[in-house]
Amino acid sequence: MIQLKKYTSPAEAKALVILCDKKSKLPVSIEQDVKTFLKGFLKSDDKFDFLKTINGLVFFVKKEQSAEQIRVAGYKVVSQLKKEISALTIWGDEDEVVHFTEGLLLSSYQFLPYFKDAEKRKNGLVEVLLPNEISDKKIKELEMSAKAVFWVRDRVNEPVSHLNAVQLSEKIKELGEEAGFSVQVLEKTQIETLKMGGLLAVNKGSIDPPTFTIAEYKPEKPINKKPIVLVGKGVVYDTGGLSLKPTPGSMDVMKSDMAGAATVIGALYLAALQKLKVHVIALVPSTDNRPGMNAYTPGDVITMFDGTTVEVLNTDAEGRMILADALAYAEKYKPELVLDAATLTGAAVRAIGTKASIIMGNADDKYFNQLEKAGNETHERVVRFPFWDDYLEEMKSSIADLKNIGGPNAGMITAGKFLEHFVKSPYIHMDIAGPSWLDGREDYKGQGGTGAGVRLLYNFLKKLK
Repeated sequence: MIQLKKYTSPAEAKALVILCDKKSKLPVSIEQDVKTFLKGFLKSDDKFDFLKTINGLVFFVKKEQSAEQIRVAGYKVVSQLKKEISALTIWGDEDEVVHFTEGLLLSSYQFLPYFKDAEKRKNGLVEVLLPNEISDKKIKELEMSAKAVFWVRDRVNEPVSHLNAVQLSEKIKELGEEAGFSVQVLEKTQIETLKMGGLLAVNKGSIDPPTFTIAEYKPEKPINKKPIVLVGKGVVYDTGGLSLKPTPGSMDVMKSDMAGAATVIGALYLAALQKLKVHVIALVPSTDNRPGMNAYTPGDVITMFDGTTVEVLNTDAEGRMILADALAYAEKYKPELVLDAATLTGAAVRAIGTKASIIMGNADDKYFNQLEKAGNETHERVVRFPFWDDYLEEMKSSIADLKNIGGPNAGMITAGKFLEHFVKSPYIHMDIAGPSWLDGREDYKGQGGTGAGVRLLYNFLKKLK
């Protein structure tokens, strides 16, 4: 990953990014250094384009209103850098430098483990020099944030041949050892003892065992008396089970169906690295969903962890089955708030696309307001949907307490109401099916797993009151 350092004078720069409106605003130290270089190219009061490349070495980025536009400018610079440029110096006001650097760092991500010539494919840029005024604390936060996002992207991009439920839990344990949070992994016999019927049912079609991972970060004197519990959907691969996915190509990216699990762990990991004074617990039920072995079938009735019975009408609605057990289990911690993240429904993608996550729930408005604010600040935006009890009517079964799918409309909300049944504490459901995976590259978010939700949840936890 790119290393961030400070410089004393930008005059030493071999490749320079200047964040300002026009040449007349350049500081004297820079203007003297590049005066000859710029002679005849710009008039003294010329305004720079949003992005201007001069001989591939000096970049001028026009100052913009939006922090997001400056992050995207970071991506544009990275995408135009020549491979032989290994170090880049940035000058500008603190906020702009921070946003630009964030976009630049996130743009540098590469997933290369399965390329024979991986070393040759690596980015040339390895070092970014920042103004001395940028605090060490902010620099560390930028680096650690990118590190957490990259961990999530790696997990989401990893094929199931190299990341089953057991391997995912091992990766989480490694993070705990590094960042100093506890990790407990419940194996299949323990899950059976707990009678987590939803997780066990989905796992019946797999040759690999399920896991239930409990990660806990509890600093000294946390600001919250009761923990925030994050729950993430950990379906490491989803065929749809016996209700096999019908759309051509719809299985191609189903290694990404554990993005919710990776996201909540990534957020907890970042909170631990930054030593936030917030008590956070993350719960990850994990399995793959396949049509083999003794796979659960449409028509089955499953008894869940809390005793609720669920009629299965579609085995491809498996995420809510494993999440329900985890949400019910969360109650043992008497949490202040339970928040789940899941690639739960295609309905969410059809409703708002890949530009935002959908949120809904019964928690106090202050939590939704904080989440929306955090989303706007990080540009990992959220859209709140209605959560009326009317929607639960569609989830009632004629032979059991609930069924696992509703009607053809508002599937993202009926799924949320199904999950709410298993939570007694204040609750927020976040459907990240849209932004967690991109088929084509989109600026600093990249292609494939995006890590969407990590920066959002970290920002939310950081500003928790």
